[in-house]
Amino acid sequence: VQLQASGGGLVQAGGSLRLSCAFSAGNNSMAWFRQAPGKERRFVGAISWSGHSTYYTDSVKGRFTISRDNAKNTMYLQMNSLKPEDTAVYYCAARLRGSYSATSSYAYWGQGTQVTVSS
Repeated sequence: VQLQASGGGLVQAGGSLRLSCAFSAGNNSMAWFRQAPGKERRFVGAISWSGHSTYYTDSVKGRFTISRDNAKNTMYLQMNSLKPEDTAVYYCAARLRGSYSATSSYAYWGQGTQVTVSS
């Protein structure tokens, strides 16, 4: 499975961005993680293969929405009400097995896209 993340950029606090992750194949559940400078990669949210189930870390609930279009082989992360603390490189990943929030559950990773939120 190959993954390609895109859509990052610079936005002011309170603004919105939509990230996309194109995937080559497979029937994996997928997720978004993010990594701020000097910090470890952290779970943002995940979506099941069907798209019927989604999971989010507490800090983004109500602001971020994950969706997917399997016909287009694309997953999305809609980010609203962005805050400076959302600044990070965002990675998409395809899950193999295990906990949705653990990086070790994901066998395939995209290259990352930078999101910068200015105050």
